Amino acid sequence: MGLFDDFSRFLENRLEEFLRNNPHLELEALLEQLREQEEDTLKLIADLQLQEKRSQEQVLSTAQEIQKWHIRVDKAKASGRQDLAAAAQQREAALLREGNQLWGQMQGVKERITQAQELLRKIQQRRQEVQAKAAEAQTARAKSQAQQRLETSGWWDAASSYSSGYDDLEEKFRRWETQEELEQMKRNMGK
Repeated sequence: MGLFDDFSRFLENRLEEFLRNNPHLELEALLEQLREQEEDTLKLIADLQLQEKRSQEQVLSTAQEIQKWHIRVDKAKASGRQDLAAAAQQREAALLREGNQLWGQMQGVKERITQAQELLRKIQQRRQEVQAKAAEAQTARAKSQAQQRLETSGWWDAASSYSSGYDDLEEKFRRWETQEELEQMKRNMGK
């Protein structure tokens, strides 16, 4: 495992170094993570709402059963059938306990829905904050690149008046060098 751990640490260090050098990518990764959390929380809320609906149906069904057995208790008492009345009262009491338990479960589901909705609100708020930071970073990066272009354009203008015939060659070399750098990065990441 030592070699695997060393390799894993090496990759983590390279990734951390890469993200430090490219903070906008770190913000993008965080945004993606927040999107996934938001999606998971929305699924959780939908599942909980379905559970709540089922719980409400069970509570309603149990309440109807309780009502039915309560009427039977009264009916049995009125006709002098104490044996049936006692049995019906026991059934009604069992249904009342079951109904109370179902009610408690439904309240628990409602509480979990409230908590999940609060979590969703926090995730969405955090995502907006990160999006704002990402936009700021992108604007700053664009300004920096524009400034670099301005600084080099003065030099380029002077150089281009000298070597206007070499513009195409310069462009070809830039593309080739960029391609070489990309290939080198791929090879390095593959190691």
